[in-house]
Amino acid sequence: MSIEEIEKAIPHRPPMRLIDEIVQRDESSIICKKRFLAGEFFVQGHFPGHPIVPGVIQCECCLQAGAVLLHPYMKDAAGSVPVATRIDTAKFKRMVRPGDTVEIHVTLNEQLSNAFYLTGKMLVDGKLAMRLDFACSVARPDPETVETTA
Repeated sequence: MSIEEIEKAIPHRPPMRLIDEIVQRDESSIICKKRFLAGEFFVQGHFPGHPIVPGVIQCECCLQAGAVLLHPYMKDAAGSVPVATRIDTAKFKRMVRPGDTVEIHVTLNEQLSNAFYLTGKMLVDGKLAMRLDFACSVARPDPETVETTA
């Protein structure tokens, strides 16, 4: 899936688009890649001299991959997007550093009405770096607060 296709599926744009590539996808799971660069805004000043990717950014990678996975479910609700409603059991097993390319795996576990329950994990060099369970609901952005670039 190209960057253009990713950006059709989710509203995130640089510097907050945290998915570079979709490697594999089916109805209930997705695998994405992201290469973290030394110049990313979120590593500037985050452990100077020994920068690491913040845990909240790692979580956001999983949330964005989940949003791409759920995009086909939004077709009946034009203009809607999945928004995070819960993050549970986030566990960080190893540091992610600038220069690392991570693999992001997200699985849809259950759908109840407009609520989706997912599990995400991030791998560095094939080893688990973090894992979390999260939930999303379908929401329609408030047109009064959405900026457009036309």
